[in-house]
Amino acid sequence: MTTHKRKAPLDLQEHLGRLDERGLLTRIQVPIDKDSELHPLARWQFQGGLPEAQRRGFLFTDVKDAKGEKYDIPVAVGVLAASPEIYAIGLGVPVDEIGDVWVNAMENPINPVMVEDAPCQEVVITGDDLKLEGRGLGSLPVPVSTPGFDSAPYFTATLCVTRDPENGIRNMGTYRAALKAEDRLGVRMASRLSGAGGYQHWLKYQKRGEPMPCAIVIGCAPAVLFTGPQKLPIDQDELGVAGGLIGEAVRIVKCKTIDLEVPADAEIVIEGLIDTELLEPEGPFGESHGHVALEDFNMSMRVTAITRKRKPVLVSIVSQVTPSESSVLKRVAYEPLFFNHLKKVLNIKGIKRVVMHEPLTNIRKVIFLEYDRSAPQSEIWRGLQGAAMLQAQCGKIVIAVSDDIDSRNADAVFWSLAYRANMIDDVHVTPYRSGGHGPKSASRNAEGTLLIDATLKAPMPPLALPAEPYMLRAREIWENLQLPPLSPQPPWHGYSLGDWSDVWSDFAAKAVAGDWRSNGENTFSRRKGGMKPETPARDIEKTD
Repeated sequence: MTTHKRKAPLDLQEHLGRLDERGLLTRIQVPIDKDSELHPLARWQFQGGLPEAQRRGFLFTDVKDAKGEKYDIPVAVGVLAASPEIYAIGLGVPVDEIGDVWVNAMENPINPVMVEDAPCQEVVITGDDLKLEGRGLGSLPVPVSTPGFDSAPYFTATLCVTRDPENGIRNMGTYRAALKAEDRLGVRMASRLSGAGGYQHWLKYQKRGEPMPCAIVIGCAPAVLFTGPQKLPIDQDELGVAGGLIGEAVRIVKCKTIDLEVPADAEIVIEGLIDTELLEPEGPFGESHGHVALEDFNMSMRVTAITRKRKPVLVSIVSQVTPSESSVLKRVAYEPLFFNHLKKVLNIKGIKRVVMHEPLTNIRKVIFLEYDRSAPQSEIWRGLQGAAMLQAQCGKIVIAVSDDIDSRNADAVFWSLAYRANMIDDVHVTPYRSGGHGPKSASRNAEGTLLIDATLKAPMPPLALPAEPYMLRAREIWENLQLPPLSPQPPWHGYSLGDWSDVWSDFAAKAVAGDWRSNGENTFSRRKGGMKPETPARDIEKTD
């Protein structure tokens, strides 16, 4: 693969314009309370039963807080990944090319270029001004994500930039940040497993007895922000990968008060120093695993500067219980990357699709693999093991199904489990996997991995629904009668699963043609005695 010509937007506001042109941006122009109304309103897109295609990005243009204070900065929610289509627009490609663009970008990164003047530094707030009420962090309309449970407004759509003090390698991660004071944030950089890149840098600064410089970018080109939640190698510069995603180098600029570089076309940048000696209680906060994270001691960041455009847009992500914008953000990139790993790295024969189950389970815990019906059993099990081992946080439960099963439909997967998996031979449990991302109230013992082969292992009778032509004809009649709109969920018609004969096809054709009497003449001529009812006809007739 080679570098592609730029199609992606270069900043957040260009992206918003593209969404607007496509009818995927809804402007909310009535007064909205950021502390109690904004996120609940956006959340209804995911909890209200809307299909993905009907989800939109929201741009709130009349934002106030719980005390009635008005803000002149709009807030955008759902504009990054309310749906795969919105995510794809952020990369400038069709949905089905997302995986290829990611693989190409990781193989062909484009290094960023330095500039002197940057839109993200049109307004600069430093020094004592940061401590004045409503002048520092309080000047930004940061929403409360989970009203009723969260302890503070939180930055969620972050790109936290840090640098390894030993080798100078930059890292960008998406970590939550709570407002604590006009010039202080509580930052949570994951320390579980091997730890996030920012956390690894923090450990090195701690050994040196120095605070860690950190720049939190709020709002930038979607392709740049998308690198934050992606699990890239810790020594790979995400800005280079972002350049590969866009198709040209990302413009960066030196921060005003710390020795870091940030995307020059960002909306808002918060510069600061993270204490490496003292930790501060942070939380509760509604987490992406679907439970409220309780108070933990986490990092405390003293803000040294806020820089921004003259007319910025503050972007926030709907996270918490899945489906959510956070889970779409991960799923549309993770699925093709898992598929590429199985198909091209492990060379699994017959693998056709990887689906990460999203509702409630946050894509990490449950993975479905779809296989061609001809796939050997050895390849099915290699794929199950490969998917479970690619990332420590993903694949607690991995289930393989045949390609007639739509893995987006959990009911269809349960159907496959019920009739195609022998729980003696087709289930394997391996011990000692990390508990991964989840509430800390639960057991902290090592978990196991559950692998199930629920593929079709032998021919079965057809699915007992009318065959496709008859369902299609009936749908035409339904629509002509102006009955309620249909939203078909596979399987919506019957089809062969291998255990079927030409004789039975002939019977079926005659039945719908009204020639059932000739079928009766056929079976009358085949009458036999000396057996119990429900004896399969072919068991007797094949011996004759």
